[in-house]
Amino acid sequence: MTNLIEVNYDTNGNSIRPNNSGMREMQARAFSAREAQYLLLKAPPASGKSRALMFIALDKLANQGIKKVIVAVPERSIASSFCSTDLKSGGFHSDWNPNPRYDLCAPGGEPRKVNTFKEFIDSEDNILICTHATLRFAFNELDVNKFNQCLIAIDEFHHVSADYESKLGELIRALMNSSNAHIIAMTGSYFRGDSVPVLMPEDEAKFFKITYNYYEQLNGYKYLKSLGIGYHFYQGRYTNANAIGKVLDTDKKTILHIPNVNSGEALRDKYREVDAIIDIVGTYVNTDPNTKIISVERSDGKIIKVANLVEDDPTHREKTITYLRNISSADDVDLIIALGMAKEGFDWPYCEHALTVGYRGSLTEIVQIIGRCTRDSINKTHAQFTNLIAEPDAENEEVIQCVNNMLKAITASLLMEQVLAPTFKFKSKKSSDDPLDKNEVVIKGLRESDSARVKHILESDLTDLKASILQDSDIVKAMPGNVDPEVINKVMIPKVVKLRYPHLNDEEIEEVSQHVVADSVIKHAKIKQEGNRRFIQLANDFINIEDINIDLINQVNPFQNAFEVLSKALTPRVLKAVQQCIAAFKIRMTDDEAIQLWHKINNFVRATGRKPSLDALDPTERRMAEAIIYLQNARRQQSKDDHE
Repeated sequence: MTNLIEVNYDTNGNSIRPNNSGMREMQARAFSAREAQYLLLKAPPASGKSRALMFIALDKLANQGIKKVIVAVPERSIASSFCSTDLKSGGFHSDWNPNPRYDLCAPGGEPRKVNTFKEFIDSEDNILICTHATLRFAFNELDVNKFNQCLIAIDEFHHVSADYESKLGELIRALMNSSNAHIIAMTGSYFRGDSVPVLMPEDEAKFFKITYNYYEQLNGYKYLKSLGIGYHFYQGRYTNANAIGKVLDTDKKTILHIPNVNSGEALRDKYREVDAIIDIVGTYVNTDPNTKIISVERSDGKIIKVANLVEDDPTHREKTITYLRNISSADDVDLIIALGMAKEGFDWPYCEHALTVGYRGSLTEIVQIIGRCTRDSINKTHAQFTNLIAEPDAENEEVIQCVNNMLKAITASLLMEQVLAPTFKFKSKKSSDDPLDKNEVVIKGLRESDSARVKHILESDLTDLKASILQDSDIVKAMPGNVDPEVINKVMIPKVVKLRYPHLNDEEIEEVSQHVVADSVIKHAKIKQEGNRRFIQLANDFINIEDINIDLINQVNPFQNAFEVLSKALTPRVLKAVQQCIAAFKIRMTDDEAIQLWHKINNFVRATGRKPSLDALDPTERRMAEAIIYLQNARRQQSKDDHE
């Protein structure tokens, strides 16, 4: 397995240490903004967002004139995070005690739940928990004025979309425009897998934002000291011993997500895939009829407890979910196999390894999956995310799609590197003779802005902006180093900034772009200390960190290193095919030119006994090599069209 990212943490305990009211660091930060009518809380999994909501909601009920609290979650399994909770023993003035009658995440149909929702609105009770779907259905049957003096808390807020076809987005807009309702939006990943924003800029501007980043959370743990994000390539079927058998370590508590049934990695029979995985683990022993937990005997005699969340049978799944909700020991389960479940909001603190088969198109989904193993727990000091990906086959007509998926997987890692690594502060010059903090960097020629809009983006929106950059198709194709770094940094990235923030002027776009590039380059560069001096590795050279300037930064491709690391895991034959596909991304050629060059290519091969090389010094030979790639790509596309 190849780790693209390995981050070490201080385990200083800050993020889990409660204050006199029982609030963790993030919860206290959120509570300080409790009087905001619209509050957007961006904090990673396991930081305690659900309890932060409890503190704020109870204060609004007691002191701010709010009469009712409605908590909406994307799926029923997450509702357990909002069950009755003792807060008084930690020093807070009230406990969180919702009436079980108004926990609408229990089994049952939507019509009954909507009727109970309407009953709650007119009742004396003040806390209701439901799914996003139930909230939408009930909202459609109630006058918007019924939500006056209500607090609406939306968990996993990235499910909202500014697209006017989004029902949840429409509901949020209606509440903001036609009621005095308070809204708390909570998410661990405030970016979506598509290009549609979560909120329109004018709506988002009304929210008071509290941000608590991944590094703050993980650096402040007690037990977890490191996190690795890596990839493993396989050939053939992923259920073979040479594929998943090499990365599934049943001595580590693991959540295994199998591929979507329609993906290229799937065998089109999810139950057969689960059976094959169990056979890799060991010999089936039995299934507990009360919990549906499967016991499998490993070759050394150890019994591995497996939870199967792929099973669609409602009775089976409900028993398994109920068991998982109530586990209290690391010994209660060893392996969870899932498909669409056990992602956002799923809480298994003992999880050490999140193993995902196949490329995931949504960065949000990857962030959520990684979050499953980053809980702090006494049973682990290291957490690992592994993406098991089909190796691009040089002889396969789908090689271009495989390469595209590989590049997109790298972008996901790059994004996680940005949110998991320490945050740097950049200055254009030193303000005094005092030594710089270890996370302060002076970059000569860096544009420092007085614009409030730019400062807001850099302080609270940088990760979301990087997500947009890393999802841009042109950036993905340029990542391996086939585009000049200055073109990426001074043309392509500013283009994305302008699209995301059309209200910025040219000067502000340049200021934001420079900071994005500097942050991306510095974060994944190696920094070493020699005495009182620090050196940073840029473009394979170590440079005194005091000598960095923006021109030097712009000469570095901020993404290329990740591709080079991952390339080491590929065989030379496959790497050559990957490089050819990447070369095809930048080739500009017409059919007529390619056909004309084909005659020259045949003559070249007869004369030299070899094909033209992309690395040749002769520009004519290089162009002939590009023509071969162009024609191969055209033939693959034609074959694909014929099959369709």
